[in-house]
Amino acid sequence: MSYLEATNDLYREAALTPDVGLCCTTNPVWELPGLKIPKIMQEMNYGCGSTVHARDLTNNPSVLYVGVGGGMELLQFAYFSRQKGGVIGVDVVDEMLEASRNNFKVAEAENDWFKSEFVELRKGDALNLPVEDNSIDVAAQNCLFNIFKEDDLKRAIEEMYRVLKPHGRLVMSDPVCEQGMNEILRNDDRLRALCLSGSLPIKDYIKALTDVGFGTIEIRARKPYRILDPKNYPTDELIYIESIEVAAIKDPMPDDGPCVFTGKAAIYYGSEDYFDDKKGHVLLKNQPLAVCDKTAGALAALGRNDIFISESTYHYDGGGCC
Repeated sequence: MSYLEATNDLYREAALTPDVGLCCTTNPVWELPGLKIPKIMQEMNYGCGSTVHARDLTNNPSVLYVGVGGGMELLQFAYFSRQKGGVIGVDVVDEMLEASRNNFKVAEAENDWFKSEFVELRKGDALNLPVEDNSIDVAAQNCLFNIFKEDDLKRAIEEMYRVLKPHGRLVMSDPVCEQGMNEILRNDDRLRALCLSGSLPIKDYIKALTDVGFGTIEIRARKPYRILDPKNYPTDELIYIESIEVAAIKDPMPDDGPCVFTGKAAIYYGSEDYFDDKKGHVLLKNQPLAVCDKTAGALAALGRNDIFISESTYHYDGGGCC
């Protein structure tokens, strides 16, 4: 059995018998006017964060969500879309698609504004998406891509890139791990399917996205996720896993490399009203400006004693230098 077959079996079981502890997210349930998320959707929220951000969802975007779970994030996306077929959900597991269809009926009963036709469910594989080229404004996946091994991960990201419109965005939440994992953990199909042993370091995660062509990367959140301890897992050391929320934007790749925002800011505190680096970055006195890591490095290299560059907070919410 391949690791992908093991993954499909695991989520087939989770569709038939909801498993509240399958994944762990510290995100509170969305509370918006008129939005009620059915309990069954909350129980089947097999994610490690959130991919739904209001600032991504203006002007009635077309939305793709891969790996439907119990339909909770599909419902949240539909809250902003509210149009027939405005949200497309893709999953390879028939039982999960059927569970989502049933959950949408519950959501219709609890939400006056919602109609099941707002979400179009399609049987499909993340490695071969049943979606046209350049047709999607916002694509999303939650706690799925970390399962894939290197070649499959590259293919899955390429597929998302293919279906996105120019300047469209891929919004994701996945576990990451800065520690090395032994081969026993890496090759355990079930632990990989459980979103544990496939976790990559953040720099490798970002590289996988920029290698495919995404010109702008935003790390929006970084949170504690899980522990692999020697008593319960085949490891000699305690392994700490976090989850990150990331947006990869299909911008043209700059000549000097991608713009990666990890939550750094620059503050000018000199004698003038502002500092202009003549490269498109103007720092108003004592006003922090979010900067990508590339710009942070260029400003630091100037060697000035009146510009402060903060460390990465791994929280970025727009308004940056690029």
